[in-house]
Amino acid sequence: MARRVAILGSTGSIGRQALSVIEAHRDRFEVAALAANANIDVLAQQANALRPAVLSVGSAQLSSELAKALTYAPAHIAHGSDGLVAAATESGADVVLAATDGMVALRALVASLERGMRVALANKELLVSAGRLLCDLARARGASIVPVDSEHSALFQCLEGERRSSVASVVLTASGGPFWTHTLEQMGRATPEEALAHPIWSMGPKNTLDSATMMNKGLEIIEASHLFGLEPQRISVVVHRQSIVHGFVLFNDGNVKAQLAAPDMRLPIGYALSYPERLARAFSEAATRDAIGLGERAATLSFEPVDETRFPSLRLAYDALAAGGTHPAVLSSVNEEAGRAFLQRKIKFTEICSIVERALEAYRSGADGLGEIEAADRWGRAFARDAIGAAMRR
Repeated sequence: MARRVAILGSTGSIGRQALSVIEAHRDRFEVAALAANANIDVLAQQANALRPAVLSVGSAQLSSELAKALTYAPAHIAHGSDGLVAAATESGADVVLAATDGMVALRALVASLERGMRVALANKELLVSAGRLLCDLARARGASIVPVDSEHSALFQCLEGERRSSVASVVLTASGGPFWTHTLEQMGRATPEEALAHPIWSMGPKNTLDSATMMNKGLEIIEASHLFGLEPQRISVVVHRQSIVHGFVLFNDGNVKAQLAAPDMRLPIGYALSYPERLARAFSEAATRDAIGLGERAATLSFEPVDETRFPSLRLAYDALAAGGTHPAVLSSVNEEAGRAFLQRKIKFTEICSIVERALEAYRSGADGLGEIEAADRWGRAFARDAIGAAMRR
C-alpha cells in the first residue's frame, strides 16, 4: 500500500521538493494532507492536483479564500495551530513531514508523537527549542523521528545498526556559505541579496541566511545532541565547501563512517519518507557518481576548521546547549527575528549574532515543558524586536 503523507509547510522549499519526490513515486506515496500559512495560490494548485482529504491554512479568512480556489471538495479545511494538528492527525497519514518555519507546528508534532506516528522532521527550530520534549515523547509512545536535514540524515544513516556506546563523536559538515572568505568588515556591509546567494544549496530564505551566518550549524549541533543522545563535546563542525560529505561518525575503535551524496535535498527527503526502505530510481547512478567525483569529472574533498571570530554562531549554540532548559528556544527565536530584520534591511548582517548573544546573556531559563518552551519563544521574539528597534534608532 502507498504510504500516506501529511506535509506541514507544503508551499515552502522543503515542501515543494517533497512533493516532487512524491510525484516521481506515486506508487509509493499518497498525499493525505497539505498545510501552508498564507500562500493560497500555490496551495490551491497543489491541492487541486493531488486532492488530499485535509487542508490547513493560517487563518479562517484564508480558509474561505482557499475553498473558492479548489476544484474539489476536501473532507476538511482547517486553520491555525488546530488546523496543523488536524492535518497531521485527522487525515489518516502514516508519516508527517514537518517543514514549517518557527514554532507554529509544535503542537501538531506533539499530537503526532502522542499517537505513535512517524515524523519526518525538517524544521530545525522545533527540534532546537523542544528537542528533549519531542524525543522523550517519541520514546515513550513508540513513535519515530527521522531527520530530513542532510547532515542529520547522514549521521542517522551512518549510525543505523550501530551500538551508540561504540560512538566516540560525530562531525557535521558545513558549506561555509557565501561569506566564508569574507572579512568581518566585508560581512558588516553584506546585503540580503549577497546573503541569499548560496553557492551550492537551493533552500528557502531562512535556511539560506542561517547558512551565511553559520547559525544553521549551531542549530544542528543542538539537534544532533537531542536526536542521538550526545554530549556537546562529542559534536563538532568542519567546513567542507564541496558539500559532498554530509557527516562523519567516529567510533571508539578508530574507524570512521561518512555519508556522501550530491547536494540535493530530495535525497534526504526521500529517505525520510521511505525509511526503512530506500527509493528505487530516485537519483541516477551516473549523476551520483559524477557528483561525488567517481565519474568523468574529478572531485576534491577538503575540510577546514571554523573561524569562530567571524562566525560566532557555533559558540552561541554551545552556550545555549550548556545552559539548558529553554535557552535553545530563545537562541532559535531571537535568531529568526534578527534574521528577518536583516532581510528587511533594518539591521546589519553582523548584528544578527550580536543580538542573539545579548538575549542569551539576559535570559533566565526555567523548566522546559510545552508551556515554558512557548513562553521562551515569545520572550525571545520580544527581546529581539526591542533590540532591532534600538539598532534602527542609532
